Amino acid sequence: MPYRLTRIYGSHILINLTTRRLSFFEGDRPVNNYPVGVGKRSTPTPTGNYAVIEKIMHPGGALGTRWMGLSIPGGRYGIHGTNNPSSIGGYVSHGCIRMHNKHVEELFPKVELHTPVEIISGVNVSKPENLSDQHQNGSHTHIVQPGESLWTIAVKYGKNLKAIIQANNIADPEVIYPGQVIIIPD
Repeated sequence: MPYRLTRIYGSHILINLTTRRLSFFEGDRPVNNYPVGVGKRSTPTPTGNYAVIEKIMHPGGALGTRWMGLSIPGGRYGIHGTNNPSSIGGYVSHGCIRMHNKHVEELFPKVELHTPVEIISGVNVSKPENLSDQHQNGSHTHIVQPGESLWTIAVKYGKNLKAIIQANNIADPEVIYPGQVIIIPD
């Protein structure tokens, strides 16, 4: 059964494969936004509308500290932690969505079974307005435009390149894409 996001009420998760970000919403309001690692070209993360069908604490090994299984047919896909934090931000998995353990631990108690999960890909996907506002810690976000590099973004905002790389948990600074959301630290 396909799952559709309920933007009027209830919680839902939006995963953008292009920007490699997971957003958790309560109704229409974005509550959290996290960097993620997603499927590589040979084993891509399937796009579509799904739901969380399983939750496991401490699955261990490569799955990190939490596992949330998804209703994606034809395989065992999930949102989970990782024992390889440097993989976050890249196209690295066999189709699962990897998160930093501290982030998946924060998200896990907020997500109930049957929470809708929409997985999208593309640079023309609209980003919720609230995610581009100033963050509580004073940082801002920037949407990568065609032809931009992390260096040009750092210069534009007068920020240290290394600080931008660290704030976004970017594994490979040479690989950014138009439409990607970059956190600009304060």
